[in-house]
Amino acid sequence: MKKTIGLAALAAVLTCGVASAQQVTVKVGVLSDMSSLYADVGGPGSVAAAKLAIADFQKSNPNVKVELVSGDHQNKPDIGSQIANQWFDVDKVDMIIDVPNSGVALAISQVAANKNKVFIGSGPAASDLTGAKCNANTVHWTYDTWNLANGTGKALVKTGGDTWFFMTADYAFGHALERDTSAVVEKNGGKVLGKVRIPLNTNDFSSFLLQAQSSKAKIIGLANAGGDTINSIKQGAEFGIVKGGQKFAGLLVFASDVNALGLNTAQGLVLTETWYWDMNDANREWTKRWQAERNAPGKFPTMVHAGVYSGTLHYLKAVAALKSAADGKAVVEEMKKLPTDDPLFGKGTVRADGRKIHPAYLFEVKTPAESKYPGDFYKLRATIPADEAFRPLNEGGCPLVKG
Repeated sequence: MKKTIGLAALAAVLTCGVASAQQVTVKVGVLSDMSSLYADVGGPGSVAAAKLAIADFQKSNPNVKVELVSGDHQNKPDIGSQIANQWFDVDKVDMIIDVPNSGVALAISQVAANKNKVFIGSGPAASDLTGAKCNANTVHWTYDTWNLANGTGKALVKTGGDTWFFMTADYAFGHALERDTSAVVEKNGGKVLGKVRIPLNTNDFSSFLLQAQSSKAKIIGLANAGGDTINSIKQGAEFGIVKGGQKFAGLLVFASDVNALGLNTAQGLVLTETWYWDMNDANREWTKRWQAERNAPGKFPTMVHAGVYSGTLHYLKAVAALKSAADGKAVVEEMKKLPTDDPLFGKGTVRADGRKIHPAYLFEVKTPAESKYPGDFYKLRATIPADEAFRPLNEGGCPLVKG
């Protein structure tokens, strides 16, 4: 009897040892703007999205323990870098996701490469993240400046908007968006009549709007985002810019911006997004879960929030396949090997340069009369197929791309 108990105890110890050996622990950090002009674009909504991804992943992967932390980079590259270094070195974070603000994102991308961790950008736009500044530890998920320029910019030039003036956020994101859109405008026969660089998080756009108005350009390209876009359009309405015959091109407009502006002000805006909450049943169902997680029934998730969910889920699948999160480059390599597949973006791929590939959509903001319920913001003007939605692999200058 004693012998039997001894063998049973030994078996239990061995079983426990195998179980603990198979247990994988991974720590995810959501780094975003929690309190300023991009807080509705990413912020607490991105934390909620990551929580949903972790919950969905763990249903089929109970042996992977996932911890979540979050932080506010305050739109400052030095603060973002400090948090990233602290998380990677001291708090043992394996992956950072989101990071709206391209200046901060470019800094975090470099920190992740130096520490051999993983960075997944859902919030930043600069196409340089998969171009000259690409690295083997970074994946750019949701959208980028090339994608926005070739969606909104091309569509407006081809429908008569052939003269442009840019109001540009004066940092990496704005410069990249202005650059990529100018190239598209000129390639399609349009002209850039002028531009003005504007400090981030500006309250008074009066002098900049007057310059745009006096340029007589048909299109005023807003190479900004979040609160800056909202304030540009609101103050532009006070100046009668649209009534005077000029049009705003919201080169990066989110559902949260339209919600803040209201349809009276935002109607007619043409914009490019890669995900819209009201596009299909799967998106609507996920939106209900996101609203419940946030306890915010009147808010609607942006494509950045969807990208945080999708990117976190794919990252965790790669970690599970490798049974380890320790080697960041190996995890990103696995993310590139595994086809992407989730309820929000469907099937896709991560390219050699770290660019996640999926379709994009050209939308127009509805008039108040066309909108049937809260959050019914857009009508679809065109679908841009996945193989056309992002810059061709061989044109970005990414050193990871052979040939």
